[in-house]
Amino acid sequence: MPDSPIKSDPHHAGHRQRLRARFLKSKGDALADYELIELLLFAAMPRRDVKPIAKALLKRFGSFAGVLNADPNELQKTDGIGEVAAVSLLAVRQAAVRLLQDNVMNQPVLGNWQSLMDYCRVSMGHNKTEQFRVLFLNRKNVLIADELQQEGTIDHTPVYPREVIKRALDLGASALILVHNHPSGDPTPSQADIDMTRELQGAGVKLGIQLHDHVVVSRSGNTSFKTLGLL
Repeated sequence: MPDSPIKSDPHHAGHRQRLRARFLKSKGDALADYELIELLLFAAMPRRDVKPIAKALLKRFGSFAGVLNADPNELQKTDGIGEVAAVSLLAVRQAAVRLLQDNVMNQPVLGNWQSLMDYCRVSMGHNKTEQFRVLFLNRKNVLIADELQQEGTIDHTPVYPREVIKRALDLGASALILVHNHPSGDPTPSQADIDMTRELQGAGVKLGIQLHDHVVVSRSGNTSFKTLGLL
């Protein structure tokens, strides 16, 4: 769907000016979700009234997070949203991921656990397919690498423990944290998750590589194997 044609309208220009002023005054805290989406759409649609489009996006995707995590093709099914507008929205999500990543990379993660979980949920929690990430730590539990190992279907990701351990050895990592997402929204570990985790833990022990935790994230929350007593 092409982006909406530019139409000159002084009323909309005044609304945009007022919204920008409110944003600057409150640093965004006073704005409703649809108003923040309006701001994100201003550059993509220079003179169109974007309020109805912002409200339509929220209705279609359910929440502010749902809009930013939507597939670009799905975004463009909303009247008025073209490629330029879709990219504007998705770029904000990627910016948020990178900001959160900066808070955890090259930092001791065990004492910064909430920041790590925030990063994992934002980067993976809303994905439509399963992803399996491995966080590699050194002897001081500093995060030295964050790598996507596998990506699968909506309910399955093949994981090969030998490959994970081999990569840990290549990086000189002495500990691991496993993270994967459940697109269903239910972060409860499956039996397959438990079996794979125990197999990987056993392989790591033989080579002096500790598995600190395995976390399942989803749009509704996260679950820790360690907290559940599974590690």
